[in-house]
Amino acid sequence: MTIATKQNWFTEVFGNEGTSFGLEITEKLHEEQTRYQFLEIYQTKTFGKLMVLDGCVMLTERDNFLYHEMMTHPALFTHPDPKKVAIVGGGDCGTLREVLKHPSIEKCTQIDIDERVTWASQTWFPQLCDANDDPRAELLFDDGIAWIKNCEPGSLDVIIIDSTDPVGPAEGLFAVDFYRDCLKALKMEGILVQQSESPLLHTDTIIKKIHQDMRSAGFNQCQTLPFPQPVYPTGWWSCTMASPVGSVSIFRDKEAANKGFTTDYYNLEIHRAALAMPEFMKRSLTS
Repeated sequence: MTIATKQNWFTEVFGNEGTSFGLEITEKLHEEQTRYQFLEIYQTKTFGKLMVLDGCVMLTERDNFLYHEMMTHPALFTHPDPKKVAIVGGGDCGTLREVLKHPSIEKCTQIDIDERVTWASQTWFPQLCDANDDPRAELLFDDGIAWIKNCEPGSLDVIIIDSTDPVGPAEGLFAVDFYRDCLKALKMEGILVQQSESPLLHTDTIIKKIHQDMRSAGFNQCQTLPFPQPVYPTGWWSCTMASPVGSVSIFRDKEAANKGFTTDYYNLEIHRAALAMPEFMKRSLTS
């Protein structure tokens, strides 16, 4: 639920959790009902531009680097030699930009159902779209679930599920059948990454189910990496990695330390720290 106040604040209320988050806005820049969702763009006082979908904060200029970097670099430095990547969702193109910072990548295909989200990002967040014209990038506007299902078996090194919350169009991206299709599309040493919501709010529900469903689908090991994200519920978010074989807790640390490209959050020490599991998550995920 969204509340618009006389003080020109955009406030997203998380009713079931009894909490909320707000940003002071100075201007509404755009709104439209796309085929799939209601899209809004605001100018905020301190967080730059803000994108909202169906009343839920998607990203701001000020802090989106936290999410985009943690959705990509831990997985890409965990894989021994990533070349072919698929992003399911990710219409703002920030994850695509981060993936293509890795010189080993030969092709990255982004499949998002709503072309208007990418148009809005190109218009209002052009810095996220720096890699859209990279010859290694392929942007498709289609059903990501169907695309993965029809993907050639063993053709991908990394799949990144850069989705919205597990409701509505994104609900099918948090399902064991979809994870089975991802497993089939991945090479043996492949890595699957799923955005996995707030550790404080969702460890016992969404995150635990993600681990159970990934293991049921055939993935050998799952690891949830928490990271800060101020504009999302509780300000603490996570991604969950899984692999058919081997450990997702071991990564190419020397290459991460000498990555050769610029990041604002991710580095070797951040990667190591993110692999440390809080005690309450350990209890929940091992029970």
